[in-house]
Amino acid sequence: MMVGQRRSNIEIIADMLKVGESGAGKTKIMYNANLSYSQIQKYLSFLTSQGFIDKVQVGNTAVTYQVTENGHKLLEIINSLQEMLEPEEKALTSSS
Repeated sequence: MMVGQRRSNIEIIADMLKVGESGAGKTKIMYNANLSYSQIQKYLSFLTSQGFIDKVQVGNTAVTYQVTENGHKLLEIINSLQEMLEPEEKALTSSS
């Protein structure tokens, strides 16, 4: 991605899924995916409601978010699409 360019929802979701692959707390996902608190709330709500991430209770108070099998499939699809589009993006940015 070019500097100064905003990420798409799909890029943000991919970043979140990558962080949550081995399980991560909300703060870790928020910082690693470079999101604000309101953004993390919105995206986690969406991803959990769609079954891409599970909210896992660890101990009495700690919560971890774990990517589901469907979440792994989604991440693979997003990665494939990004690879397929990469040459196009380079051609578009170099010609402008």
